[in-house]
Amino acid sequence: MTHIAVVVYFVSFILLLVTVVSRDVIRLPSEASKFFRTAENDDDPSIGTRWAVLVAGSSGYWNYRHQADICHAYQLLRQGGVKEENIVVFMYDDIAKNEENPRPGVIINSPHGEDVYNGVPKDYTGDDVNVDNLFAVLLGNKNALKGGSGKVVDSGPNDHIFIYYSDHGGPGVLGMPTSPYLYANDLNDVLKKKHASGTYKSLVFYLEACESGSIFEGLLAEGLNIYATTASNAEESSWGTYCPGEEPSPPSEYETCLGDLYSVAWMEDSDKHNLQTESLHQQYELVKKRTAGSGSFYGSHVMEFGDIELSKEKLVLYMGTNPANENFTFVNENSLRPHLRVTNQRDADLVHFWEKYRKAPEGSARKVEAQKQVLEAMSHRLHVDNSVQLIGKLLFGISEAPAVLNKVRPSGEPLVDDWDCLKTMVRAFEKHCGSLSQYGIKHMRSIANICNAGIKMKQMEEAAMQACPTIPAGPWSSLHRGFSA
Repeated sequence: MTHIAVVVYFVSFILLLVTVVSRDVIRLPSEASKFFRTAENDDDPSIGTRWAVLVAGSSGYWNYRHQADICHAYQLLRQGGVKEENIVVFMYDDIAKNEENPRPGVIINSPHGEDVYNGVPKDYTGDDVNVDNLFAVLLGNKNALKGGSGKVVDSGPNDHIFIYYSDHGGPGVLGMPTSPYLYANDLNDVLKKKHASGTYKSLVFYLEACESGSIFEGLLAEGLNIYATTASNAEESSWGTYCPGEEPSPPSEYETCLGDLYSVAWMEDSDKHNLQTESLHQQYELVKKRTAGSGSFYGSHVMEFGDIELSKEKLVLYMGTNPANENFTFVNENSLRPHLRVTNQRDADLVHFWEKYRKAPEGSARKVEAQKQVLEAMSHRLHVDNSVQLIGKLLFGISEAPAVLNKVRPSGEPLVDDWDCLKTMVRAFEKHCGSLSQYGIKHMRSIANICNAGIKMKQMEEAAMQACPTIPAGPWSSLHRGFSA
């Protein structure tokens, strides 16, 4: 019997034994999936090493979900066989032992999920979670590190890198628990430097944030062997999930969202499938479907950027694969159905404060505290919104300001022509009006449009001074942690 005939006979035999167990999972006979492995799945040193960088860019218990996402991703990678020394974790680490946490020392990422915090390395925590350390880690530059474990991505030309970032965002910017924030041009410049160093074969970037498409649109060039997907396009919010009042909702003792919709979608898919047989593109398609929601009430458009051809590769190259899933392979539909309700990322803090207020006993100190937090958050939002609108009217006139501030550039163009101008204008705003904060970065497009319209720094300073004669004293607008640019 010829070699080809043997292969055909074996495949036919396998197909006869296949048993369909759900709409998107096929159970193969034990050990049968080894037949489908390629050389890139074998333990061959010439294939390269898997590296991962996991970043939760927020702090505060109301942002529980971001660190929960990152911890879940760490557990998934470790179960997939990625070595601990090759996974770098950034998280503020103020959630697990927070006094608000109903399960001290435990973090969960879904209503019935197991603890995902146990065993997660504390590489960069607290104020060590910052832009400079992140860039040093990505570039493998130990000399540039300040604090932290010292772990960096010390990759070689045959290696595969996976980056996952979960946080608040705005047009052209990603949040950080420290200042300054992470700007899109700086991140893309670092990715270009990484490529120029010749220290990876391919790189995959999963990004969870509002307006996350703006981080790569018009900026991530092809030819860098980088494939990126984002939770939303350049103009819309992303969504929290497993929040109080949703279906499914977190356990009754929780007063915060447990995860983010895009993040939960890709991780819950990866948890259950054999990643030797599922490609990046297949995961992208099902995550896009789940994140889009079931109607116009909620949802965002998951996007892809960079070298789209890389999406043909199997997930195992970047995440490994859990041996327990060896007999489960992806077909074409996700059995994880869209959630009936989710929460806008920017409103998740209000959900927490309101739940805290609602549940607190009448007359208790906790109820008074929660009421204060709600009022402070709402006051800050009104101040930022009104300040940006007033600056626009002072610069462009009452009738023209809305059109200028809200202008969206054509698809494929970056947010702003001059990123230094954007950062300078942000500093001018914050100097006179207070910090934008995780909420206020939604106005980055308006500030970018001020730059694109040719407004000079002196004009911006004068308008900001008129719009904000004083800086509010509330914690959401405090400048004690520095400027966001």
